Amino acid sequence: MSSNDLHSASFRDPSGYVFFDSGQIKRCINPIYFNQYYALKDQGIYNRLWSSGHLIKHEELHASNTNIIIQPQYIPFITYPYEWSFYQYKEAALLTLQLQKFCLDQNFTLKDASAFNVTFHKGKAIFMDTLSFDFYHKNSPWRAYKQFIMHFLGPLILAKYNGAQALKLMNAFIDGLPLDMLSSMLPLKTRFNPFIFANIHLLAKFEKKHNKDYKGHTKTVSLSKKAQVNLINSLFDFISNLQIHEDSEWGDYYAKTNYSEPSFLIKSKQVDSWVGSLKANTLIDIGGNDGTFVRGISRTLQQALVCDIDNNAIDVNYHLVKKNRENFILPFVLDVLNPSASIGFNNKERDSFLDRIKSFAPDVTLALAVIHHMSLSGNVPFFMSAEFFASFSKYLIIEFPKREDSWVQRLLKTKREFEGHFDFYNLEHFEAVYSKYFEVIEIQAIEGTERVMYLLKVKDDR
Repeated sequence: MSSNDLHSASFRDPSGYVFFDSGQIKRCINPIYFNQYYALKDQGIYNRLWSSGHLIKHEELHASNTNIIIQPQYIPFITYPYEWSFYQYKEAALLTLQLQKFCLDQNFTLKDASAFNVTFHKGKAIFMDTLSFDFYHKNSPWRAYKQFIMHFLGPLILAKYNGAQALKLMNAFIDGLPLDMLSSMLPLKTRFNPFIFANIHLLAKFEKKHNKDYKGHTKTVSLSKKAQVNLINSLFDFISNLQIHEDSEWGDYYAKTNYSEPSFLIKSKQVDSWVGSLKANTLIDIGGNDGTFVRGISRTLQQALVCDIDNNAIDVNYHLVKKNRENFILPFVLDVLNPSASIGFNNKERDSFLDRIKSFAPDVTLALAVIHHMSLSGNVPFFMSAEFFASFSKYLIIEFPKREDSWVQRLLKTKREFEGHFDFYNLEHFEAVYSKYFEVIEIQAIEGTERVMYLLKVKDDR
């Protein structure tokens, strides 16, 4: 097997590695993990976790004395912790705790508690790391406890007091938020909360002291299984009750649109008509807010990704996904002006948004009421936004608010000191630039508005 076949994040776990075989993702299990794997399999633990929907399912393809090859269930689009909304992050944390409690009941334990072990699929959080389970040893503490604090509890508490943007710090700290940083960033009043003090501030103080123990005198603390279960329960209860309340510009976007309900319905019906005519099975809605227009599509979709910069909008969307059992919709947080980059060792452990969306290859991209923000708020020229959409879009449904649109006028007023520079923002120039990357299939003005919708097909010779 060549190094090019190995998954770029597979070097961390001695128990096995992930690799690509003819475009399919497979996993090799090393002999060091054979005892755990066969115990989990023979005791029916894997089957129970699969049937409950907590763990990604796999098929065993090969077993020998030297390795075991399994093929995990395919997940079309992986989201990372720094792309989750607050309540998605909560669900991922609670899933990890549920798994640890279940493991203890079966005399197993989670040997790690990385947030990157979890993603979202079919309307719920799912655990992806098949090899994270190890044998439980009597009176041993949960060795993944500190990692859980750094990956889950810490970011969630930080988001509660400093806003959901704090969750994006996981992009910079792939191994979890440092305890001393967490402790210093939390408000003083958290030191008077016994739970937060014990699990964040005191833990940070202990770690600082432990880091100076160069002779290795620090002893491992003994902890009974009952005490560990109590710890898991207290973490679960605390996180379950965590709430976040913050205002946002786009959280109630559709309550303050600048066009009438009839115009809104015209726009929705046009989107539905075009998506239906293309017989699309997959799509991504860039700046899709709470998913309203995706829900207006009558065609049965296999997968609809809905991303937005606003945490509140994604939380609303995710609550609707759960409520309506719309398992085909995957909401996630994304700033189109600063999409997630490739991170980790060699910048290859976690794929960029562009790498993942190109692999997903949506049949249709929706970009409704987003181009004026890209062009006027982000100063992105039309040729650059066209290149962006053309890099992964087969078909593009894009809405262009003209200069006369009230929201465009509001944005232009903030650019007065650059008078003349933004003269490029007009319908004619937009059409001229985008026609170099896309073939125009259909144009539809939205009656009662200063907005025009386009159905575009990417050019192969762009």
